[in-house]
Amino acid sequence: MKYSFCTISFRHQLISFAELLRFMREKQFEGIEIWGVHAMGLYEHERKETQELLRGMAEDDLAVSMLSDYLDIEEESFARSEQKCEQLIRLAHWLGTPRLRTFAGNKASSLVTIGERDVYTERLRKLCHMCGEEGVQLIVETHPGTLADDLDSTLTLLSDIGQDSLRLNFDVLHVWEYGGDLLHMLHVLEPWIDHFHFKNIASPSQVGLFNPGNIYSASGDREGMVPLHQGFLDYRKLLEEASHLDCYASLEWFGPSPLSALAEDIDWLHKQRYSLARG
Repeated sequence: MKYSFCTISFRHQLISFAELLRFMREKQFEGIEIWGVHAMGLYEHERKETQELLRGMAEDDLAVSMLSDYLDIEEESFARSEQKCEQLIRLAHWLGTPRLRTFAGNKASSLVTIGERDVYTERLRKLCHMCGEEGVQLIVETHPGTLADDLDSTLTLLSDIGQDSLRLNFDVLHVWEYGGDLLHMLHVLEPWIDHFHFKNIASPSQVGLFNPGNIYSASGDREGMVPLHQGFLDYRKLLEEASHLDCYASLEWFGPSPLSALAEDIDWLHKQRYSLARG
């Protein structure tokens, strides 16, 4: 397993891409996950400088682990999402990443009718085809309020899309929200996992901190967002079961002081990697 961090952690801070890459090298991350808004800003306003930085990353065997955005499969005019997908595919090629992350809608699977599900699945299948034709893997995130918000619905979605066209960004905390045994679900979904998100909270009762309305608000509540090794989820145990997987895990920090928080998390992960390697 290789480690990256998400630029969305810096959504409320003014920090350059060059500074983030210096931090990445200093703390020995192996990649960086770029939020779509940030990627578009770099392409439109700092294209030449960013291309030089991307070239340097490639020379150092560092990568953009994933381009993360949202493609709406529920809007009446799906054509807009198709156009956005084409744009994101071009951005993914420019960044040199083979992965594009989206969500499986924004409606809880338990509230979706059979007819709606058929429509959403067909739209996701079309987006998968668009990406696949251009050598990009479309990935959906395990997330509440989507068609990937519990184990059965996620497996149904993967089966209905078929042909291994769709893969998963396994967000550990959100899979815990499925209910049941986290490690069991890890093993069940393992064949489709192409990326991870790691984050933790102090108490299960605080999971609401990651609701989008709170996350994206500059004045949102951050109390309870804690480093991986301090939260209620046992990441040590998860790493014992998942560290063999050949994929990236991005640290997704939404709390204050992202540089210091990410540094603490990656230092801990490096220690776990060393410990697990020694057996």
